[in-house]
Formats: sequence, structure tokens, C-alpha cells
Amino acid sequence: MWPIIVTFIFTMLSGTPIVFVIGLASLIYMLISGLPLELIPQRMFVGVDQFVLMAVPFFMLAGNIMNYGGLTKRLIKFCNVIIGNVRGGLAYVNIFASMIFAGITGSATADTSSIGSILIPAMKEEGYSADFSAAVTAASSTIGGIIPPSIPFVIYAVTAGGVSVAGLFLGGIIPGILIGLFQMALVLFYSYKGKCPPAINKSRRLSLKEIHSECRDAILALIMPIIMIGGILSGIFTPTEASAVSCVYALVVSLFVYKEITISDLPKIILSSGLTTGACFMIVAVAAPFGWVLSAEMVPQKMANMILSLTDNPNVILLLIIMLLLFLGTFMETIAAIIVITPVLLPLAANLGLNPIHFGLIVCIGIYIGLITPPVGICLYIASTIAKISLEEISKAIIPFILLSVLVLLIVAYFPSAVLFIPNLFLR
Repeated sequence: MWPIIVTFIFTMLSGTPIVFVIGLASLIYMLISGLPLELIPQRMFVGVDQFVLMAVPFFMLAGNIMNYGGLTKRLIKFCNVIIGNVRGGLAYVNIFASMIFAGITGSATADTSSIGSILIPAMKEEGYSADFSAAVTAASSTIGGIIPPSIPFVIYAVTAGGVSVAGLFLGGIIPGILIGLFQMALVLFYSYKGKCPPAINKSRRLSLKEIHSECRDAILALIMPIIMIGGILSGIFTPTEASAVSCVYALVVSLFVYKEITISDLPKIILSSGLTTGACFMIVAVAAPFGWVLSAEMVPQKMANMILSLTDNPNVILLLIIMLLLFLGTFMETIAAIIVITPVLLPLAANLGLNPIHFGLIVCIGIYIGLITPPVGICLYIASTIAKISLEEISKAIIPFILLSVLVLLIVAYFPSAVLFIPNLFLR
């Protein structure tokens, strides 16, 4: 097992793409153990041959159609009408728009790039500092993987085996809302301290006609998450089917109502979504034989025994798990981290008596915080690039937002009834 561990750590620290890190570790194990190499492609196929994984490309495609089709900018205009006319208004708009956008795409990187490309320049123009503008955008984008639909929840459900995707979706509602509210509270604090500029149009009250016009223009985008979540809760369609419905809905609205895209735009939209999906599925595929290797070497059981040898206090064990998740999220790609660590920690979670849905929320939120944690956080890179600042600048500004996200993670971990009452209510 040691050659595999050394290979994994060395290749990861050398900057090798994670898909090759995981694949090479599995290959070395097969060679050392004398097992047939045919096992690798067989396990790779089994890893991606999951119906629920079809939700991933559909949600990504829906997000891209929204961006090209004008739904995203209409959501932002709507949020600006609702809460943009106060001190720090655009920061509130950024967070509120991310909460709504999260209910459609399920992706933090899509949130950062689409909302950030519109709001970061607008915030800088209105007098916000570039580092604060980028930090708010990156931090609020993590809500995209928590409020349903959520791609990380789909990946966890597949990896854990037999966990309800609908239950995870419903369980993510409260944590996502809490993160958004806590971030708004931080913006309010900064506003009182004078760190947020007053709204440019504060002196001009919007007429009812203007408010009605913006709300009417955004209504088709706003009801999209309602259709998806409502359809899942009512049993009309599964989460996977909901992802396909979201694509069809976004396409119809963009083509025939807003008319901001044409049939000729579809190839580039599909290609962009396909490239992102392909990268995601490659990680899922190579992680399948790696998970088989971990099981063969009884790594999950050994990890559980090691942690239990340190302490038998459930609260301390849970804290150690959270620290491990935050560490992994900082240095590993999100989907890869979920796939690698879930089978390792599941037996330990079972020993603690954790509900699989509750544990899934802890795993996904803990790792997802890594998207905004230096030095690897991909959302930091996207936001800092849009804002034209260095990674060091955004890293300083993001720290308070990271602490708030960790606080929400602790609430989720130690007060499960606060987040599980919705799944328990609808999935009895």
C-alpha cells in the first residue's frame, strides 16, 4: 500500500492533474499485486454507468443556456430592484442572485463566472474595492453547490451507494440559506463600518411601473427552480429527470421568449458544456478503480480504527472528520475529493450513527468550502481573474467569508435536526 500512497502524494504535489494522480495510483497497485489490468477499464465503466450521473451534464448545460440566453442577467436585474437600492446594495444583489442561481445550475464555478462577469465590474464602477467585489462573488458562489440542485450531492449519492439524491437536495436548502444570510450579515457589518459605498441611485425611488417591468421580465427565470424542486417533491419526476426538464425549459425560454440565442448558437453551448462534463466524468471514471483498491486494502476500516484509537468521543471524532474534509477541500478538486474520501469515512460515520444524508451534507459542504480556500480554490482564481487582482489580494478578503461557511458547517454537523427536518417531512 505504501508505494500507492507515495505515488499519490508525490504526483499530486508535483502538480499532476488529479485524474492522472488517481489513475496512476490504481495502475501501480494492479502491477504490484499482479492483478489483470483489464480490471481498470471494467471498474471505470461501472463507475460511470449510473443513471443518476446523467443529471450532471444536464445541469451544466442548463447553466450555460441560461448564461447565453439572458436568464442570468434578468435574475441579477430582479435582485437589484429588490435589494440594490441601499448601502452595500450590489453586494447584497451578488449574494441574493447566487442563492437564486444555485437553484438552477448546481455549480459554484458556473455561478462565479456568470454572475461575476456581470457584477464584479459593476461593483468596481460603483466604488467597491476590487478585492471585496471578488471575495463576495467567490464566497456566494459556493451556495451553488449546496442549495438544490447540487452536482456534488449527485456525486456523493453515487459514491455512497443507495443514498437518496432527493433527500440530499432537500437537506441542502437550510445550509445554503444560512450561508447566504450570514454573508449578508457580514455585508451589513461592513456597511455600518463604511467599507461599502452607498447606492448610486439611492436618492431616486423606483416607480411601481419599473419594479413591475423588471419582475415581469425575470419571472420565467425565477420559476425555473420552483418547477424543478416542486416536481421532485411532488414525485412528478426524479432529480435526473428534473435536470433534463431544466435544460428544455431554459432552451425554450431563451429561444422563443427572450430570443437571445438562435439554433446556430447551440453547438458552442453544447461543446462548452460537454468539455466541462467530460473533465468531471473522467475523474468519476478513474476514481472507481481507485475506490476498489481502497476497499481491497481495507483502508476505510483501518482509517476508522485509527481515528477511534485516538478518541471515543463522538463530538471529537466528528470535529476530526470536519478538519480532514476542510484540508482535502483545500488541496484537491471537489469531485475527486468527494469520490476518494466518501468510501473511506462511511464506515466511521456508520459507527457514529450518522444518517447517510446528514453525513453527505457534512462531506459536500466541508469539501466545497475548499473552492474558496487558498491556494487551490478554483473560484478564487475565476473571481480574481475577472476582477484583475492577484490571488494574494482576494485571499485576504475572503477569510471572513470562509469562517462564516465553517460556522454553518459546524451547525450542520452538530445540530442535524436543523437541516434534516425538511427531508424527513417530505421523504417519509
